[in-house]
Amino acid sequence: MSEPARSQDILWFKEVDKQSLSLVGGKGANLGEMISAGFPVPDGFVVTAQAYYNFIEKNDLKPKIKKILSKVDVDNSRQLDKAAKQVQQLIKRAKIPADLAKNIAQAYKKIGKNEYVAIRSSATAEDLPDASFAGQQATFLNIKGEKDVIKYTQLAWASLFEARAIFYRENKGFDHFKVGIAVPIQKMVQSDVSGIMFSINPVNNNADTVIVEAVWGLGETIVQGMVTPDHYVVKKKKWEISKVQKVKQTKEMVRKLGKTRVFPVPITRQNKRKLSDDQIVALAKLAVKLQEHYNVPQDIEWAVENGHIYIVQTRPITTMKAVEDRQALDASVQRLLSDMKVLLEGEPASPGIVSGQVKHILSPSEIHKLNIGEIMVTKMTTPDFVPAMKKAAGLITDQGGQTSHAAIVSRELGLPCVVGTKNASKKLKNKQEVTINGQQGQVLDGKIPEEVLANLATAKESEINENLKTKTKLYVNLAEPELAEKIAQENVDGVGLLRAEFIIAQLGHHPKALLKKRREKVFVKELAAGIAKFCEAFGERPVVYRATDFKTNEYRHLIGGEEFEPPEENPMLGYRGCFRYIHDPQVFLLELEAIKKVREKHKNLWMMIPFIRNVGELEAVKSLVYKSGLRRSSSFKLWMMAEIPENVLMIEDYINSGIDGISVGTNDLTMLMLGTDRDNENVASEYDETHPSVMWALERLIRKARQGGVTISVCGQAPTTHHAMLEKLVEWGVTSVSVTPDAIYSAREIIAEVEDRKKGK
Repeated sequence: MSEPARSQDILWFKEVDKQSLSLVGGKGANLGEMISAGFPVPDGFVVTAQAYYNFIEKNDLKPKIKKILSKVDVDNSRQLDKAAKQVQQLIKRAKIPADLAKNIAQAYKKIGKNEYVAIRSSATAEDLPDASFAGQQATFLNIKGEKDVIKYTQLAWASLFEARAIFYRENKGFDHFKVGIAVPIQKMVQSDVSGIMFSINPVNNNADTVIVEAVWGLGETIVQGMVTPDHYVVKKKKWEISKVQKVKQTKEMVRKLGKTRVFPVPITRQNKRKLSDDQIVALAKLAVKLQEHYNVPQDIEWAVENGHIYIVQTRPITTMKAVEDRQALDASVQRLLSDMKVLLEGEPASPGIVSGQVKHILSPSEIHKLNIGEIMVTKMTTPDFVPAMKKAAGLITDQGGQTSHAAIVSRELGLPCVVGTKNASKKLKNKQEVTINGQQGQVLDGKIPEEVLANLATAKESEINENLKTKTKLYVNLAEPELAEKIAQENVDGVGLLRAEFIIAQLGHHPKALLKKRREKVFVKELAAGIAKFCEAFGERPVVYRATDFKTNEYRHLIGGEEFEPPEENPMLGYRGCFRYIHDPQVFLLELEAIKKVREKHKNLWMMIPFIRNVGELEAVKSLVYKSGLRRSSSFKLWMMAEIPENVLMIEDYINSGIDGISVGTNDLTMLMLGTDRDNENVASEYDETHPSVMWALERLIRKARQGGVTISVCGQAPTTHHAMLEKLVEWGVTSVSVTPDAIYSAREIIAEVEDRKKGK
């Protein structure tokens, strides 16, 4: 390899280290540091920040960029996006100096003729060496040929002026021209297996273990939360593998037929372990060496190609917290759990550990049999089971998944729950003492002392009540009025999804049955009373009420329901949501009356319309809302839910029709994007909220909402369950997310970490 050019436009990894931050950025400096220390890092070079500054100067771009940005109100998303595109076009159309293009081409040839490379961005701040600006700029994989390497280097420079990057520099007070960008260009590893590992356990700070997670193909799928990785735990002292959690993988990102995209995993590999024992231990040893080198626990990206292990990035673990007291308590509980026999395993639906006596409740007619503190065992729950769930200490079901009724309500109630055990109602006996581990999806034989569980609950409550604030709003999904006051004490910005169905279910009667008996005033009074409890509890924080979205099969369960609800083969695609309000507005008008009644005292009540099939439906419903006397204003926002592919494709038309916000229901959206039913055990395996098509839909909705100047929230189960997805939502600029009560603390922490990362902390 040749000596670096005098201008220092090009530096090889071996020529830089952690002292080179201002020239090559954090990512480039880390790669050089690891190569110098002898770690197996794919070779490459960095087009330095100096090269970027020279490019800006020779094209006289600085005054042009300043002029564009000087007129921008960064809080106006339309203005910001427009300015970002203008600046990026300036950079993309400018000419790279001939000598620099030649240097890049020559360096690329030294990696290998027509070799595939990864082109990444490594931002730096001239006077702020600790500002990494991670996550704001672009990465390009499998780039080949001198012409494309030069082209994508220029695109990486342009990504320094993504809208989100401009926004955070403005808010942080950084000078746009003291923040440079270096471009590491690295030999591409065509990963057979890739993943992430942590040199300590990042959940509990256990320094005695290494956590390794692995997926087939390129690591982008694990970063984006597209697939669930294999999970391995290694004990450091004897290099023992203490846990192997194998996960079926049906899709992988690989380069095939000249394209890098997601392909199906061959059936022969779908159920295989990704790594051998030897590979897991070898990776764990590298993790420990990296921690020793940097003298701080590391979050590491790795890849395996043709049996060879490569480290492609490392950074300090940013989630370490002072959890020593909680660790000790967790350890004592885990020791007790490890000594207990596992009776059943299912889906971990709602976290928490609880012990109690089993009580079989196999139909709503038996709920009176349940005593406070007992463990309810049933096949599956419906809204009729909610009164019993409020009394139960825990819940175990035969059927269902993490987005089933039992799971959603349990998380809202803070009720430890395991679903999908298949045969709990047959295997467990009445009065049998069991322990539910809702985090692991296990039902264990015997009980844990009450004082241990009481201490655990106290520690968790203390954790959740930390007063962390974020720019991205964190809302909560709720349905039970009795919980409003308790949840309002938590660190949340409001209610992002208030479900009406559970309030109505408590009435027991179908709304039209009440109308037939001329008892509509009872419906309005009870509905208004329930909604008012939320509004009063949350004070000035918004409460977003979702208009009723009963499906016909759910409505038929209510008294008198069979008279008014047609039998349907596929209720999910049937007579529901917005269509119902238009074609039979009687019940919807009663809802509007209840909303008006509540708003006489509580101006924090907003409304959103579910399951809209086209813009015409939205216009018709808006007409009903306006005629009722409810008008959009600073205190009354009207949102639409985006739940079907048509909404995603036509979202600009919806925005132009006049709405204040969009709320994405990921449950229905996922089912309709993928053509599957999460509640049908025959096809539920295909339900995947992190599927690339769903992620594309979410990113498009967020981008279009920002361009259209309306707020965008995600309120489905996905941001609660998939932390990697939540990170992506925040990176893309979502206005708010709404999660179940059990996820408040973890979601707020993740949001804060991503926002800090985007700010360059």
